[in-house]
Amino acid sequence: MVTEILLFTPLSYHLARSKNEAAETLADIPASIPHPIIGIALVVLDSPLTPTGRFLNSIGINFFDTLLGMVVALTIISAPIYIKAMQPFFESMNRAPEDFALGLGASRLKTFVSVALPNSGNGIIGASLIALSRSMSEFGSIVIVAYAILSAPLGLGGVSPASVLIFNLYSSNGLNAAVTASATLVVVSIPIMVALRVVKHRATT
Repeated sequence: MVTEILLFTPLSYHLARSKNEAAETLADIPASIPHPIIGIALVVLDSPLTPTGRFLNSIGINFFDTLLGMVVALTIISAPIYIKAMQPFFESMNRAPEDFALGLGASRLKTFVSVALPNSGNGIIGASLIALSRSMSEFGSIVIVAYAILSAPLGLGGVSPASVLIFNLYSSNGLNAAVTASATLVVVSIPIMVALRVVKHRATT
């Protein structure tokens, strides 16, 4: 989520203020193509058979079956969700303080950092929770690029992402095992939905 906030909050602000059709189209691409393609693209990008892969491997960057690969895939998948949640938030903001700052000679970047961003807390939290919910449900991309996390901190090496684990349980142990794991994931997701409702309520009061 930190990566999305750092990368896509400025982009959302830019789209809300400039109406850049090309940038909006690019931002929508991950939501409009089959997600396994994103997993395949990351594997190809990092393959030692490609120039990009050889370069990335030479500096120690590996996407395949790593925590980094899963994070990159989930960031790409949930980026359109985050942007589409933040863009209307910025569009609904009172622009008078920004126009005042711009009138005093501040750049658009400085106006974003000093005026818009400090008033965007609720929007960022809400968009992050929506993107997190989307990430929790992702399967198509990570089943290819991060089927199992072979190396990860905190003793998480050798585990599989939740959606992949549920699929494996269903394939190997049948419906009952998959239902139990699915119920656990649903229980985990409920507090996220409750928190999102609280944030939206605070933003409208």
